[in-house]
Amino acid sequence: MQSMGFGCQSMVKPIKRMLLKHPRDAFLSPENIAAQWQELNYLSAPDFAKALDEYERFASLLSKTIRELDYLPPDAQSGLDSIYVHDPVIVTQRGAILCNMGKEQRRREPAAIGEYLQRIGVPILGRISGDGTLEGGDVVWVDERTLAVGRGYRTNDEGIRQLRELTADIVDEIVVVPLPHWNGPADVLHLMSFLSPIDHDLALVYTRLMPVPFREWLLTRGVRLVEVPDTEYDTMACNVLAVAPRQCIMLEGNPRTRKLLEAEGVEVRVFGGAEICAKGAGGPTCLTRPILRE
Repeated sequence: MQSMGFGCQSMVKPIKRMLLKHPRDAFLSPENIAAQWQELNYLSAPDFAKALDEYERFASLLSKTIRELDYLPPDAQSGLDSIYVHDPVIVTQRGAILCNMGKEQRRREPAAIGEYLQRIGVPILGRISGDGTLEGGDVVWVDERTLAVGRGYRTNDEGIRQLRELTADIVDEIVVVPLPHWNGPADVLHLMSFLSPIDHDLALVYTRLMPVPFREWLLTRGVRLVEVPDTEYDTMACNVLAVAPRQCIMLEGNPRTRKLLEAEGVEVRVFGGAEICAKGAGGPTCLTRPILRE
């Protein structure tokens, strides 16, 4: 399947093809931002011009190692959050699974992504539907046959049940990770809010939010855990994108976490994301959906 240009049952293998959505096509205009940001629980309104500049710098980092970047077109049915393309879809060796978003304002995004993916040659394996909810930020490939899925306010039991059915022949084990209440249902807390795989045997974590059984399970699998300092959790130090094993992109302003990663032999590149990340609570992982890793 990978020779067809898709297949992504890993969080750390080298990314060859990636889906993105530029803020010019997600934010659209300063007026559109002003009309939406409060309803979507943004910390404040992103500055449109600054967001465009930040994104260009981010995309230039990606283009250094990723050969193919696919950009979603504008969609009148989607809002500001559509810049965070990681959440509405999961990509497997057999095609894409369209999620059913726990955040009501994002419910139309999966269909728009599904239409585009089919146009670029990525088939749709299935959809999470009905009462089931599932968001991509809650789904982590621990290895190519093992998934960890966060059960919280954005992903529910029915969504996980449907995911099991859709992946029955390509996944051997799904580990369900109960998520804490944290700041409540209006906030966004995904499994990847406190877990970012960096290599097959290395992960960046914020242990204070981790269930003890899940942390112990990772350790028994031989995964070394790098701990994000308390002082850098709110600046999204734990939201790190691995573009290849021990090569990652993270938000600037997290020097202690960066040094901890570099001490493990990780190559770290940083970018400023005050407008495209901090205000909407979405880091570099959230901004991206790898389509092919190999």
